[in-house]
Amino acid sequence: MLEIKKEYSSYVNKTFRLPEEIINRLEQEAKDNNTSLNKVVIQCLEYAIQGLKSD
Repeated sequence: MLEIKKEYSSYVNKTFRLPEEIINRLEQEAKDNNTSLNKVVIQCLEYAIQGLKSD
């Protein structure tokens, strides 16, 4: 299950093009966890980055 974590003190705006299927899954995850899409994307990216570091 997704665990939404900490807040950040500053943010930077970037634009990414993502497949519609991924956006739909992320939006559903945000809805299921009663949180924002932005927080879900941040958490997923942190998880992926941690996985890269452990290889």
